[in-house]
Amino acid sequence: MSQRQVLQVFEQYQRARTQFVQAVAELASRPQNVPTLQSAGVMALLRPLLLDVVPTIQQTAALALGRLANYNDDLAEAVVKGDILPQLVCSLSEQNRFYKKAAAFVLRAVGKHSPQLAQAIVHCGALEMLVICLEDFDPGVKEAASWALGYIARHNSELSQAVVDAGAVPLLVLCIQEPEIALKRIAASTLSDISKHSPELAQTVVDAGAIAHLAQMILNPDAKLKRQVLSALSQIAKHSVDLAELVVEAEIFPVVLTCLKDSDEYVKKNGATLIREIAKHTPELSQLIVNAGGVAAVIDCIGSCRGTVRLPGIMMLGYVAAHSENLSMAVIVSKGIPPLCACLIEEPEDHIKAAAAWALGQVGRHTPEHARAVAVANVLPTLLAMYMDTRSSEDLQMKTKKALKNILQKCTYLPALEPLLHDAPPNIMKYIVGQFSKVLPHDSKARRLFVTTGGLKKVQEIKAEPGSLLQEYINTINNCYPEEIVRYYSPGYSEMLLERVENYHPVL
Repeated sequence: MSQRQVLQVFEQYQRARTQFVQAVAELASRPQNVPTLQSAGVMALLRPLLLDVVPTIQQTAALALGRLANYNDDLAEAVVKGDILPQLVCSLSEQNRFYKKAAAFVLRAVGKHSPQLAQAIVHCGALEMLVICLEDFDPGVKEAASWALGYIARHNSELSQAVVDAGAVPLLVLCIQEPEIALKRIAASTLSDISKHSPELAQTVVDAGAIAHLAQMILNPDAKLKRQVLSALSQIAKHSVDLAELVVEAEIFPVVLTCLKDSDEYVKKNGATLIREIAKHTPELSQLIVNAGGVAAVIDCIGSCRGTVRLPGIMMLGYVAAHSENLSMAVIVSKGIPPLCACLIEEPEDHIKAAAAWALGQVGRHTPEHARAVAVANVLPTLLAMYMDTRSSEDLQMKTKKALKNILQKCTYLPALEPLLHDAPPNIMKYIVGQFSKVLPHDSKARRLFVTTGGLKKVQEIKAEPGSLLQEYINTINNCYPEEIVRYYSPGYSEMLLERVENYHPVL
């Protein structure tokens, strides 16, 4: 047998291996093929190919493994149990850029499913190797490593701390300064995933100088980058007043308000979330947002979009209004009540309705003037109907009840209260009747109206527990009128009159 014939055997074997891994990688990219591949024992066959002498076979085997592990947690578990991770980690430091990208993809695909699988990646020493990849010359390798680190960090604070301890944060901050947009996006996303768990982790990101670089990218034309930048700043600002102030000091206002008019829904949502996370902390930070035109911008944003994009804006208005009378008045003056009412009526999702109800309660809870502003928008009957609707979620019922209580306890605008007298259950009725008992003794015009509109008649029909607060309020109202008027509107009075007619003997 000639030398050429001998070598031909090896060439055929190499071609067969190459065709096999390429075919498996291609098949694994379609979810419907994965169960068949799994039952055919593909994992065990791919594992030795990771150590193949031919680099392209190694890379394609890693790519195929990544696609399979990405599919579900069973296959990701199989990668861990098959002792494939240590092999990948060893090769990460010495192989070429294509293999590094494929190996990082496998780590990301395994780590994304659960904290346990992400912990397995940490155990096999992958973080140190991924951090070394963040310093690689090739932007694609940096991107793949950053992505894998983000998927590990997002699960919980322990895993996030492990990523920080491996020295990732300063290198991620360098990555967001690189010219490649894709790398900037992933690095910003990973910083967001690290920051979200605790003030300490967010502080680590801040100490690495991330805020200034993130703030500069708010006006970047790339929508996907803006989403991640706004998310990262939100995750930093949400934890404490100090962190929120550091974000504000990076001069994000009024620049960030332009994001609320962006054509990308997620940029709008993340922009509103960032403003909400700052506004919630203190009246001073809320006032700063008001002064920058932030309340008006958020109100416009709520009016121009639908669905969950509205949610952070709704909550931001609630937080601002909750801080003080003046800030609540700023929401009213900026015409914030109509869009909140629209959200309450238009949105099909209960959690959005609940947020709108909560925000309206915060606006109306300060003074009679604030409560009147909410009441004249005719929102009280809607809140009451949602509270009494059995199809409403428990959270929506709780929020509408609290909002009604907040507004009713301050509302002295009787025309808005009167329609509620006919439908309200006893636990809401006491607040409505309570307001009438405060206003009627001092307002003769209101007393007359209360009779002509049927209010006094309705109050006589209420069955209150003797000695209860509700009974006291009813007594106070009744004391505003002559006894015969109260008797006239009491249930059964007409029957009593008829009985007297029947029993009356005419005087001839």
